[in-house]
Amino acid sequence: MTIPLTLVSLTDDQRDCYQELTNVAMGQAADRLARLLDSYVVLPIPKVNLIEISDLRMAIEGARDDDAISAVCQGFIGSGIAGEALLLFNDTSFSDLARLTRYQGEPNHQAQLELLMDVSSILIGACIQGIGEQLEIHFNQGHPVILGQHCNVSDILKISHQNWRRTLAIEIHYTMEAVNIDCDLLLLFTEDSVVRLNQKIDYLLD
Repeated sequence: MTIPLTLVSLTDDQRDCYQELTNVAMGQAADRLARLLDSYVVLPIPKVNLIEISDLRMAIEGARDDDAISAVCQGFIGSGIAGEALLLFNDTSFSDLARLTRYQGEPNHQAQLELLMDVSSILIGACIQGIGEQLEIHFNQGHPVILGQHCNVSDILKISHQNWRRTLAIEIHYTMEAVNIDCDLLLLFTEDSVVRLNQKIDYLLD
């Protein structure tokens, strides 16, 4: 059943709670990435917004139309709550990422795919699991899918278009200290899931 659009809302307290939950989850993901790459990961405060799906472009922090990016999408579902994670990776990061992972030689297409999937597995998996554990939800994750390589934001959004009207978007921007590595992770929850998520958030706030 589709929840009426007017019933999908987000209070300031709920937004703050989502940020706190995400902070813990993204910290776990950053720790795993830092251990893999032996480099400090810089974490800003995550952004939490309830947005119209048509405004999704504006939710992609730091990704410009003229930037060449690669993107991975992975769906997740559990306890009646569903969504997808979208990882946008700056293509200029590949050379530094290859160096940190001690890849020998210039990273070719196949090596870039492997590096992209490795980073996606760490960041998406740890974030989804971290949020799920705090809310006592076991999320089943689908197989990650590469939406595109060396393309722009417009191309990615066309490929990943959803039939949602509104989504709860949690934006996380990861950067690595002293190297040119940055990526944006968007956790997008379906509008039907927001009411159930808010109920769990309200329980934590009581």
